[in-house]
Amino acid sequence: MPTLEEKVQRLIDIEDIKILKHRYAKYCDDNYNPLKISELFVKDGIWDGGSLGYAAGRESIKKMFMDTPNLVAYALHSVSNPIIEIDGDEATGYWYLWQPMVIKPNDQALWLIADYEDTFIRVNGEWKFKKLICTPQALSPYEEGFGKVRFIELSKI
Repeated sequence: MPTLEEKVQRLIDIEDIKILKHRYAKYCDDNYNPLKISELFVKDGIWDGGSLGYAAGRESIKKMFMDTPNLVAYALHSVSNPIIEIDGDEATGYWYLWQPMVIKPNDQALWLIADYEDTFIRVNGEWKFKKLICTPQALSPYEEGFGKVRFIELSKI
């Protein structure tokens, strides 16, 4: 049976991880701020978005997000429904993403719906992303919606 102190620490850890995830969303919505986003990851962290991109290592993550504003004119990341499991200095998190966005060069409005599956590690008392996996469930034109077009090919925009 966990002690009261252990229960309180678990709740603190969960809240700290939620704040980390919300910082990630905020920095993405700040024109994909590459420095701030990359600092949320451990040095050998991984960002895996499948068809949306992949980067291994903090420097690669920073470079990927330096290039993102060349494609994405606007995005608003709304993450919800967290399920966070703590295991000592490691944790996992599952979230939903609902993201309206605009893609360049034709200012195509899209809906992105995705699942996040994250792995976290505590480094020097601070939670960081070890691995972020973003699995798109829909990338749909605003006008048609995901009921008619579930996935649009970015190369066709």
